[in-house]
Amino acid sequence: MLWVTTVVLWASVSHVYGYSKQFPPGFKFGAATAAYQVEGAYNVSDKGECKWDRLTHRYPELFTNHDNGDNACKSYYYWRRDIEMAAELGLQFYRFSISWPRLLPTGLPNEISDDGKNYYNNLIDGLLERGIEPIVSIYHWEMPQLLQDLGGWANPKISDWFADYARVVFTLFGDRVKIWLTINEPIVECDWYYGQGILAPQLDYYVGPYMCNKNLLLSHAKAYRVYDREFRHKYHGKLSIVNHLLWLKPYSSEYEEDAEIARQFLTGRYAHAIYSKKGGWPSVVEKTVAKVSKEQGFRESRLPPFTKEEIELVRGTYDFFAMNHYTSRLVRTAEPDEDVVESLFTYIPDADLVLENDPTWTYGYSETMPIYPPGIREQMEWVRKHYGDVDIFITENGYSTGGSNLDDDARISYIRSYLEEVLLAIQEGINVIGYTYWSLMDNFEWTGGYGTKFGLYEVDFSDPHRKRTARKSARYYADLISNRSLYIPPACQSNSFK
Repeated sequence: MLWVTTVVLWASVSHVYGYSKQFPPGFKFGAATAAYQVEGAYNVSDKGECKWDRLTHRYPELFTNHDNGDNACKSYYYWRRDIEMAAELGLQFYRFSISWPRLLPTGLPNEISDDGKNYYNNLIDGLLERGIEPIVSIYHWEMPQLLQDLGGWANPKISDWFADYARVVFTLFGDRVKIWLTINEPIVECDWYYGQGILAPQLDYYVGPYMCNKNLLLSHAKAYRVYDREFRHKYHGKLSIVNHLLWLKPYSSEYEEDAEIARQFLTGRYAHAIYSKKGGWPSVVEKTVAKVSKEQGFRESRLPPFTKEEIELVRGTYDFFAMNHYTSRLVRTAEPDEDVVESLFTYIPDADLVLENDPTWTYGYSETMPIYPPGIREQMEWVRKHYGDVDIFITENGYSTGGSNLDDDARISYIRSYLEEVLLAIQEGINVIGYTYWSLMDNFEWTGGYGTKFGLYEVDFSDPHRKRTARKSARYYADLISNRSLYIPPACQSNSFK
């Protein structure tokens, strides 16, 4: 009775505000995972070591319960079950990533692993046989350790190494994969790994993140240009980089200018060079870093400049705008002598800006991800304002829980509330073309280990076979996809799960 009352109330409110609950034709629904987080088989066959293998083995204290991805969900062995789950949900696409060192054990194209190639061929072909489109991330944080030892993203040669890797990927799989994501969340890769003391080993914070930032943008651009020159005429695919967009609101009206500066530091620094008409760094970032660098005693800005040729190389290297969005923050300037927490998404050192949670926002299991559904729409409004009427693909959005819980109503509420805002954005004329839930199943959540759970499917990590069980949210998401609506009549609810 309560459920029926809720549906009637929701329908009434929707009618009053002229709000459509139906998703438009062509809008796609999917779910995502990433190689290191699910595959396991870290030392099987000729797979090379990745930087996460090295980090989890050498610095286990950085990870909850000393967890690592050595076995993870064992998707390397149970990929058929993963495809079956995607089919149960009715996914239109499944986003996964290729492990660079699984395919190229040395990171370089002179040695291609047959076992790695066969694994991804099987996964791609299996998805297509079930009518599910593979959307492939070329890089989701799995730097080959042999290249990391040479500096990784801080080495200027990385852009050529990455372009060579991308060429191999396009050659092997481009006939069947039509949507490519070059690099996932560069801000996490650069600002988290190379700076602000989150992971070891770290480069000098003053220079590491910005070196990584520039080289990563050049790497993306060279991969895009490789596809343009050598593959697009044959395969007609589309490419983008995936940016993590944390929506930033002013703490109060007096901090609106500060909030915009923060947006340029966290979003513009990785998007402006690609999507803006001018290209290069956002001007406020250039000016701010140059000023602070001089005050710190540097002879030149710590933000490496782009040459005219590099600006042209990077600008326009997109076919759509891919964004991951989970949460939001409030922005204010730091107080004099304030003891700030210097970590990603809490403080922007060069701008001296503090990022805080609104005390009225609620949380899932992770307190770093407060729930503010309008943030996803407000973020897309900002993207349209700065980069025009580009197609926007939501490539990650998800909710965390802890422990074993199949009745995850809070996750259902999260999905529904964020998709309500997506529909409002579409109603405003924003070109939103797809939504990806993170994640298809519980997995290794980086420093959170296996205690943080985002999955539509629960994974039993104590089971040698990694049994996967559909949560209540999986059934909800399947019904949503089937009906293409946030309102799902009881008669249309699914019961087709194992």
